[in-house]
Amino acid sequence: MNYHDIITIEPGKRSGKPCIRGMRITVYDILEYLAGGMTETEILEDFSELTSEDLKACLAFAADREKKLFVVSL
Repeated sequence: MNYHDIITIEPGKRSGKPCIRGMRITVYDILEYLAGGMTETEILEDFSELTSEDLKACLAFAADREKKLFVVSL
């Protein structure tokens, strides 16, 4: 998945943390909700402005970041 059009980083918003489509909802927020046991359906019900693609973009972003951390550590 190409998350580059969905995940945005703006220095003045949420201290430059990766956010979804310029909103104040961060990738970290979504990952925390998922790790805490919320389902995709529950998240989408709580945040009507989000889409399933937004959640997939968060996961793709996190996976890509993890991959880059692994490569850098080698």
